Amino acid sequence: MKCKDIITILEQKWPSGYALSWDNVGLLVGSGEKEVKHILVTLDLTDDVLAEAIEMEADMIISHHPLIFSALKRITDGNFIERRIISLIQHDISYYAMHTNFDVLGMGRLNGEALGLCDGEVLWETKEGEMEGIGRIGSIAGDWELADFARFVREQLKILQVQVYGDSHKRVSRVAVSGGSGKSMISSAVNAGADVLVTGDIDHHTGIDALAQGLAVIDAGHYGTEYMFMDYVKQQLDRELPDVEISVAQTEVPFWLV
Repeated sequence: MKCKDIITILEQKWPSGYALSWDNVGLLVGSGEKEVKHILVTLDLTDDVLAEAIEMEADMIISHHPLIFSALKRITDGNFIERRIISLIQHDISYYAMHTNFDVLGMGRLNGEALGLCDGEVLWETKEGEMEGIGRIGSIAGDWELADFARFVREQLKILQVQVYGDSHKRVSRVAVSGGSGKSMISSAVNAGADVLVTGDIDHHTGIDALAQGLAVIDAGHYGTEYMFMDYVKQQLDRELPDVEISVAQTEVPFWLV
């Protein structure tokens, strides 16, 4: 199957038109005419993932986070991003990214389901009049203390730890979740009456400012709230592309704890 035909299927499920204006999604490297027999799905296109793709002779890589964000004025071997682009071209690997369009049309629902949210609604609508957008907000069954709910989040997301801002005995029942870097979702969570926001990449000042507005925060990490992208996309493509081999990159949490 040609790369452009696979892109048509991807665009039917997660149209690039739903990406936020600042994002860079779609076919970023390679030819739409490339014949694709093997796809590698990854969260990030790192050097290790690229080496894995080359070793398995993958024809196409699909990532969540785009390798190319800023404009490039030259492609040389003096920059790690440019070296990856050169390697993709040398090995004839087409590279496609779907970032905030997947966040809008997939990640929020996956996060909400992982945390067992009931009556989940979009946290921040990105297109007026459409019930699609970033994150989810809903209720959780039972009456939880923040500390117990934080442990539940850690277990459900199968991660090593979470960082919590808030009184450990605070009662939480209305939960907001936004995968990846969610500091921009603080106001939306507060306005929606959330007791706690589950997200990633929360810095010190963002955390204490959220507390000042009555919102607890559970930082489960950028990776911890988004790595589910890989298995989910593989499952979807396995159904759509029975004649194409779909693999998931052998990535691990990109940090370790002391």
